[in-house]
Amino acid sequence: MRSEFPVPSSRFSGVRRWCLAVTAVVGFWALTAAPAVAQVIVPVEDLLADPSAFNGQTITVEGELIGDYGFRSDGTMWTQLNDDSYVQAPVVDGGELTGSNVGIGVRMPAALAQSLDPPGGYRVRGPVVQATGVWKYHDPDRQGESYLDASAVETVEQGTRLEESGNMVAIGIGVLLLAISGLLWLRYVAARDRT
Repeated sequence: MRSEFPVPSSRFSGVRRWCLAVTAVVGFWALTAAPAVAQVIVPVEDLLADPSAFNGQTITVEGELIGDYGFRSDGTMWTQLNDDSYVQAPVVDGGELTGSNVGIGVRMPAALAQSLDPPGGYRVRGPVVQATGVWKYHDPDRQGESYLDASAVETVEQGTRLEESGNMVAIGIGVLLLAISGLLWLRYVAARDRT
């Protein structure tokens, strides 16, 4: 009985094996060498606009850690993460006043905070981080607080000290006003002595 399908020759089998091997190597390289899929960063403004929409979801937020690091006896640390224009352009460093601070509470294992620079304040810009974790909206275990329960924190920019320089226009106007008032005082004293 004759087969309807021809038996592949050994030459054809060798080419097919070679093609499969090349495909496997290229596929493996593409999987390992390809850049990782970028995380979608949720802006804090979007998070606060509709916080219940993110409840229970694992999200990533980016911003400056500010205020204080509150270490708790349960092995966690609480802090504030701000995501507003002041993160990139602090007022002390010449940034413009653009409205209120926008931020959220963040809870993380204390071990994640050990390598972080000090939190931001008036003359200190805190570390800018990407915090990934589960968004808890009105968490009943925390008296209804809303916060990010972070499981990973990656530092994007280190914290820095901010140097406040004097406003030369304001200083110039002040010196000018002092000079004018001094001259007026001298004229007043001279006029009083003549009478």
